[in-house]
Amino acid sequence: MTEVKLLGVGGSSYSRRVEWALKIKGVKYEFIEQDLQNKSPLLLESNPIHKKIPVLIHNGKPISESMIILEYIDETFEGPSILPQHPYERAIARFWAKFLDGKCLEAVGKALWSKFGKEEEKSKQEAYEMLKIVDDELKDKKFFGGDKIGFVDVAANYIPFWLELVEEATGVVLVTSEKFPNLCAWRDEYLCCSEVKENLPDRDTMLGFFKAKVLAAITAK
Repeated sequence: MTEVKLLGVGGSSYSRRVEWALKIKGVKYEFIEQDLQNKSPLLLESNPIHKKIPVLIHNGKPISESMIILEYIDETFEGPSILPQHPYERAIARFWAKFLDGKCLEAVGKALWSKFGKEEEKSKQEAYEMLKIVDDELKDKKFFGGDKIGFVDVAANYIPFWLELVEEATGVVLVTSEKFPNLCAWRDEYLCCSEVKENLPDRDTMLGFFKAKVLAAITAK
């Protein structure tokens, strides 16, 4: 009998990536909420190097890092494909996922919280450059890989929901339909998908969380 556990945080975009993949594949799993301020022995034992969520435990064997977990789920369980079938298209999907999960996410995160640090305009300009690359890639596309949500879309899952909440909490708005029409069209399509809507944390709870972070940042200045 297959046993699948997911160590994560309900409000984390990284955890939600994995939950989306498991649900798309129809995999039953146990979600074990983690307190990152008081990490559990199971989390520390399962991911001793990074000590981070999410961690998928499949029949007692742990796998960490959300995008690696997505590939593992795609290769291990039957159901709709998450990555493209063709080797070239798979390679391109991995490239864009790495960009979105790395360079783009880093620039966007820095810009969103830039009003509490130095070089606010420089940080925002760097974020705009990254988002313009994404916007150009989405020209004439419903989703990154075609007509259905796939690997790259899930790597960008922080843009439609989490980014907008942080924008509201901080007052730093990066994404508008005037600046990034293709990205906004993709965002709307993504949020309209039933499997996405069913797998989002409570908006009010998350907004309260980010507003508390803003208050803490103001207090610390």
